[in-house]
Amino acid sequence: MPSKSRKRRPGDYIPLSGPFRHALDTFMILIGAFITAMAFNLFLLPNHIASGGVSGLSIIAKSLFNIEPAFTQWALNIPLFAAGYLLLGRYYALRSLLGTVVLPLFVFLTKDWTAPTTDPLLASLYGGIGVGLGLGLVFRGRGSTGGLSIAAQIIQKYSGLSLSLCVVLMDGLVIVLAGIVLSPERALYALIGLYITGKFIDVVELGFNYTKVAYIIADKTDEIADAVLHHLDRGLTKLSAQGGYTGDDRTVLMVVVGQSEVTSLKTLVQTIEPTAFVIITNAHEVLGEGFSLGRGSKYNKSKNPG
Repeated sequence: MPSKSRKRRPGDYIPLSGPFRHALDTFMILIGAFITAMAFNLFLLPNHIASGGVSGLSIIAKSLFNIEPAFTQWALNIPLFAAGYLLLGRYYALRSLLGTVVLPLFVFLTKDWTAPTTDPLLASLYGGIGVGLGLGLVFRGRGSTGGLSIAAQIIQKYSGLSLSLCVVLMDGLVIVLAGIVLSPERALYALIGLYITGKFIDVVELGFNYTKVAYIIADKTDEIADAVLHHLDRGLTKLSAQGGYTGDDRTVLMVVVGQSEVTSLKTLVQTIEPTAFVIITNAHEVLGEGFSLGRGSKYNKSKNPG
């Protein structure tokens, strides 16, 4: 007799797939592109802060030839998109198509918005925040805004250099060019904006919630494991390891806790075995069957992979 399917309870993980996932991705790409365009026109363009990428090149073109930035972005993005389609593959190109088209469109539609500040430092900070938030949403939607990121991936594919280095080289060339065309001071502000953008992309993709992963190496692992399970009410995983000096087999405990529980965990371990070796690192997001620390669910002993 076939078993009845359990009704989904609030808090259960709902997999996103099919049309709903595609609709959500499209929505996030559109919202992200709009926020990016808004930050560009409110902060970066009016203050001549060319913080890398095709958008930075469009600011330089605007300063030199008075060309509308949206037209420059389209003119550069279209051949880059074609190159990505030919050299990186159809799948990557299709992921970049929507962002490549709509970002310059939103830049054009918001071109007459009034800049709230003429202070280049504030503009680089808030422009970096806005662009970072926007691009983070685009990336969460599994999309791309194309531009020099395509050029960076092409260089990475055929040169063997790391992708991060290729991206830095592309953005660095734009900022150097801005320093020559605009001013060295504006190039320095552009570096600030580029740094803030990178940080806020991480915030959107990984979140503010820093959970902690503790690795515990001790002789009394069974006692510590029992205390973590029953006194701290946390799950754990036992990892098999081998001592590098002695070659002895050892058990390493891996425990995921919230930031507020780190002190309690350290106190518990030190009480049982003061000489235990404890390594604690940040975990931006914890995902698994039935729980997600980064999104509010409780990670407990009944839902632990171990």
